[in-house]
Amino acid sequence: MSEESRRIPVVTDQDVVRVRQLVRTVAVEAKLSLVDQTKLVTAASELARNTLVYGGGGSVEVSRVRTELRGGIRIVFADQGPGIADLELALTDGYTTGGGLGLGLSGARRLVDEFAIETAPGEGTTITVTKWCR
Repeated sequence: MSEESRRIPVVTDQDVVRVRQLVRTVAVEAKLSLVDQTKLVTAASELARNTLVYGGGGSVEVSRVRTELRGGIRIVFADQGPGIADLELALTDGYTTGGGLGLGLSGARRLVDEFAIETAPGEGTTITVTKWCR
């Protein structure tokens, strides 16, 4: 269940910076460890850049979430771009089309606790990641 949500449009490089800043702020508020803050901000930066570069822009929604057992942060990256033609290849370690941090989707996936992707050619991409407090 979501406690609060903040949405940022991602249409410029400056928006990617704003996403990083927002994720860092929310991670501190959620009391994530410094290591987990860094992992989440790094993953968010890569995925926000992908939203801009490969998705043609979109939005990022950052939410504090809570279950009965723990709290965390959920981030949804959404675009209406061309989608990912070969998702299996895109999720392969070391796969890159260049220009990002070099993490790729597989690297971003390793930095978070939960990772889900919905994509279809011509229909855009939505990636949802969650990092839980320890």
